[in-house]
Amino acid sequence: MQDIILLTGAGKGIGEAIAHDLSLKSQKNPSFNPVLILCSRTYRDIAKLSDKCRALGTQAVPIEADIADLDDIDHLVEQTSEEFGTIDCLINNAGVGRFKDLKEMTEDDFDYIMSVNMKGTFFLTQKVFSIMEKRRSGHIFFITSVAAEMAFKSSSVYSMSKFGQKGLVEALRLYGRECNVKITNVMPGAVYTPMWGEAAEELKPFMMMPEDIAGPVVDAYLQPSRTSVEEIVLRPVGGDINS
Repeated sequence: MQDIILLTGAGKGIGEAIAHDLSLKSQKNPSFNPVLILCSRTYRDIAKLSDKCRALGTQAVPIEADIADLDDIDHLVEQTSEEFGTIDCLINNAGVGRFKDLKEMTEDDFDYIMSVNMKGTFFLTQKVFSIMEKRRSGHIFFITSVAAEMAFKSSSVYSMSKFGQKGLVEALRLYGRECNVKITNVMPGAVYTPMWGEAAEELKPFMMMPEDIAGPVVDAYLQPSRTSVEEIVLRPVGGDINS
C-alpha cells in the first residue's frame, strides 16, 4: 500500500532532508511505500531531489508550485489527487522570512512573508484537509518554529506569521480529532538552512542541521495509527540564537 506524501518547500534545507529520510526509511521498512510529491518554486531543485529519491527506490514526482498563488495550490492538489487518488500526508514546510529591525519592515516584506507562511499554508491545508476528512484518515505536519511561541527583535513579521500558524494548528486539531486526522506541530530552533543568508556560516557551529529535524518528523509519521505526536520542539543544545 502506498503513502501519498505531499511535501512543500522540498527543494532545500529541511524539506530536502525530510524527503531523503523518508526514502531511507522505506529502504529499511518493506511495508512503508511512500510516493513523494515534491513541491517547490524552483523546479531544478526538486527535479534533482526526485532523482536522488528514485535512486534510493522511492517514487518521487516534482511539481513546481508557489503556494502564495491560489491557482498553483489548486493545480498541485488536483494533479496529485487525479494521479494518485488521494493524499495521505501533507507536510507544510514551505516558509519564507525577512529579518530586519521592526522600523525597517516594508509592505512588500510583510506581504512576501504572510502570503506564503499564512495565506498559502492556510489554503493548501484547507484543500488537503477536506480530502482527509472525507476519508477519515490522514496526517498533516506544520514545520513552524520556536518563533511561534517566542518573539525575536529581528523577526517581527516572521514571528507574527508563525504565531498565526500555531493558531491554525490548534484550531485544525479540533477538527482532526473528530475525523481521525493527525495534526503535528514541529517547532525547530535555529537550523542551518539558506533562510539565514550570509549569517549562516558564522552561526553554523551553534545550529542544528536539517537532518536533525527530518528524523523526528518521519518517526512521528511512522507511529502506530492509534498514536498522534502532537508537538515536537527541537533546539540547539546551546539554546536559541537571538539575532
